[in-house]
Amino acid sequence: MKMGENFKKMMAVAGAAAGLSLFAVSANAAPNPNFHIYIAYGQSNMAGNGDIVPSEDQANPPKNFIMLASHNANASQRSGKTNQSIKTGEWYPAIPPMFHPFENLSPADYFGRAMADSLPGVTVGIIPVAIGAVSIRAFDKDQYEAYFRGDGKDIMNWGWPKDYDNNPPGRILELAKKAKEVGVIKGFIFHQGESDGTDANWRKTVYKTYKDVIDALDLDENEVPFVAGELLQEGQNCCSSKNGGIAQLKQNFKKFGLASSKGLQGNGKDPYHFGRAGVIELGKRYCSEMLKLIDKTIDPDAPPVNLVDPSQSTVPDEPPEEYGPYTEAIAIPGKVQAENYNKGGAEKAYHDESKGNEGGKLRKDDVDIYQPNMGITVGHCQKGEWLKYTVNVEADGDYGIVANVAGDNGTGSFVLYVDDKKVGTEIANEGKGFDNFTTVSGGKATLTKGEHELKLEITNDWIDIDYVEFKEVSSQPPIGIKNIRLVTTEAESNFSVFDMQGIKLGSFKAKGMDEAMNLVKTNAKLRKQAKGVFFIRKNGEKTLTKKVVIHE
Repeated sequence: MKMGENFKKMMAVAGAAAGLSLFAVSANAAPNPNFHIYIAYGQSNMAGNGDIVPSEDQANPPKNFIMLASHNANASQRSGKTNQSIKTGEWYPAIPPMFHPFENLSPADYFGRAMADSLPGVTVGIIPVAIGAVSIRAFDKDQYEAYFRGDGKDIMNWGWPKDYDNNPPGRILELAKKAKEVGVIKGFIFHQGESDGTDANWRKTVYKTYKDVIDALDLDENEVPFVAGELLQEGQNCCSSKNGGIAQLKQNFKKFGLASSKGLQGNGKDPYHFGRAGVIELGKRYCSEMLKLIDKTIDPDAPPVNLVDPSQSTVPDEPPEEYGPYTEAIAIPGKVQAENYNKGGAEKAYHDESKGNEGGKLRKDDVDIYQPNMGITVGHCQKGEWLKYTVNVEADGDYGIVANVAGDNGTGSFVLYVDDKKVGTEIANEGKGFDNFTTVSGGKATLTKGEHELKLEITNDWIDIDYVEFKEVSSQPPIGIKNIRLVTTEAESNFSVFDMQGIKLGSFKAKGMDEAMNLVKTNAKLRKQAKGVFFIRKNGEKTLTKKVVIHE
């Protein structure tokens, strides 16, 4: 069977859709998380030097594996026996050759097939951009033009870069931006080095070609691994001595894998290229390394990826969260758990300097939430970051502030605002380590009854925050005093009542100490306020103080 009926039907549908952009994604749609896209680049071994066996490689579309065409080619121009024509920027079944019409089988072909087989429920996409014989400079956005005018002039004259409009890094970025609209850029696979020395300068440039794309796409290096392949090392080879330098790329990348070439045979024609079996096995080794590095979570709620038009299988965006409490307004007096900041998203409910939740706990936005040797905490805090909370103050009064915090520098700190007015004092960690949380005082705040917005703002780097607690100190007006005012005469004196900490609870008038003591004993609210132990003082006479203990 030359092409397979399913593939013919797919191509018929694609032909019917000609002229329609495959990237007209709804503004209310998000990329499909189960569509994993990889950027494959490098020189000739990546471009494809393994022999194509049409009955195995081209007759049927590979399962759940598609490519975003990097060049235009009619079927008759392409190696092997395929009737698949391709157009730049459109999705097709990943049938070789993927990188140029005249190339052959690439490790990327069997990398993609192996990845799809390893992750049921995932569709794999490839962005293929590679050119034989080129230096790494051909993929550096700041060097490629000078390179093709100089050392790479012969390659330019051969015409190979024309498939990418003479701008390989530009073609990678152009396709990656389109791909990111419908899927997730999951990683990079790379094979290059035969044309360069794999020294520190080469390694720096390799990293730059990756980082330029990561930055342009607003991706996170911690989430997008880079897997490099070793050069041919068996038999008569040109460059096995460079593999040590390739392995040292690990020092440049946050997530790095190395696909070994050990035991993989060459093509028997030259000292540079792998044979068909070596190409296939190298692709599978790329897959093995990538699987160690990526998040393999499958979203069961995402629709299957449409293999002809992935834009038809994006995921509808959830409505944006309205600004407000995470669950309900937080009661004061009480604890404000740091992780329970408001809903509403970045720049409304929080501001965070780093992308992604570094701790990976509880919430899925950019606030860094950890679970150390005790409860959930907010950490990795940097100066200028802030969190907002909706709080509900039970009663007018003064409230003492404490916070449970940790850090190893003794300087990481934050301040609090209520309705944009600073309250309390700056709170800093005690420098006892991030595993040793201590309760630190934050001064006192005078608050009014009702709902307010509390803002926590980081003033110095590196403090982990468990909670902030507001403890009632006194109430305004004094609790219960209006209830113990009796009929007075000119003979009455002024008295004040205090709790055991010496905090004044209120003032009132009474006909002597005995009546004052009786008024306090019979006032239920006041008894609760001071937990049954009082000191009553006649104003103006410091020596006239009585202790009152009420047993209930």
